[in-house]
Amino acid sequence: MTAIPFNRPYTTGREAALMADAVARGHLSGDGFYTREASRMLAEICGVPFALLTTSCTHALEMTALLLDLQPGDEVIMPSFTFVSTANAFALRGARPVFVDIKHGTHNIDESLIEQAITDRTKAIVVVHYAGVACEMDEILAIADRHGVPVIEDNAHGLGATYRGRALGSIGAMATLSFHETKNIQCGEGGALLVSDPQLHERAEVIREKGTNRSRFFRGQVDKYTWVDIGSSYLPSDLLAAFLTAQLEAFDDIQQQRMSVWETYATSLASWASDSGFGLPSPPQHTQHPAHLFWALAPDLEQRQRFIAHMAGAHIKTVFHYVPLHDSPIGRRFAGDISLPVTESVSQRLVRLPVYAGIHSDDVGKVVERALSFR
Repeated sequence: MTAIPFNRPYTTGREAALMADAVARGHLSGDGFYTREASRMLAEICGVPFALLTTSCTHALEMTALLLDLQPGDEVIMPSFTFVSTANAFALRGARPVFVDIKHGTHNIDESLIEQAITDRTKAIVVVHYAGVACEMDEILAIADRHGVPVIEDNAHGLGATYRGRALGSIGAMATLSFHETKNIQCGEGGALLVSDPQLHERAEVIREKGTNRSRFFRGQVDKYTWVDIGSSYLPSDLLAAFLTAQLEAFDDIQQQRMSVWETYATSLASWASDSGFGLPSPPQHTQHPAHLFWALAPDLEQRQRFIAHMAGAHIKTVFHYVPLHDSPIGRRFAGDISLPVTESVSQRLVRLPVYAGIHSDDVGKVVERALSFR
């Protein structure tokens, strides 16, 4: 029996041709033709004036920390149910992650708990749009405005998603994207920083270029470039940007393929989930998700582990997701001994099914058939 992986990186068939064209153009470092092209396409999709490609979403998050001028002792509010990069980016600047519990249903940060976590040391609120389903941004922005702190969108899952008609990534002060091979649009490894403020954009260019005003030099705005700020090497090569451009050209098709898989699971498994005590995604009506992942929430850890083993028996790979950051060795150093009950419960019960563009409909049918046989 042929195995069905959890993920298989999708390629459109145009990647090699565009990478060869980048070679022929003779500009292989960053900020070449394809860097500009991919950035333009991202800005259009996300409804922002500025999109800066980075080597990863992690590096884009690190850039937000630099742009915020974080200092040791500052605090940044975020969910614990997220990837380590969300916390690492700010901890590297000496800031303390302040973890807040998530909500049942969306697994997003619980906006009703944010305000009580704010102190005079709070410098930002970081939201993670889990599975590309938007956090409750109106309430979160209102809280942020009352306390004069910016909101950062960790939008690693949410390219193409919306909240009340607004593109995710265009709502906070800054946002980050991921193009890791597990994401809808990918170039193996990569990311982007999204900003709307021209002043933030100008400084972000400097930070991304090792703290130099090199970009302004190449635009003819200065007659030489030099070290003007702190920064690092966050700019990907034009080869990766060419690969990413091929993916972005096929954005609508990729999204349609993934949505077809997602909707098949949602429709076919609804009755089984109800009978078995499993929860399935039910995104709020005022959100539009990008079919980044499809999860099921088992009644308990034992059932989750049995389900994973049951699917593996048919050579179908299903996986759990985040281990809560507050319950990790480093997380406890920042958070102390805290309890986030929803985060802990979801982490132990959540399992994800295979969703990727290019998966054969027969394989989707096998996933559904095998899941329906779980008792």
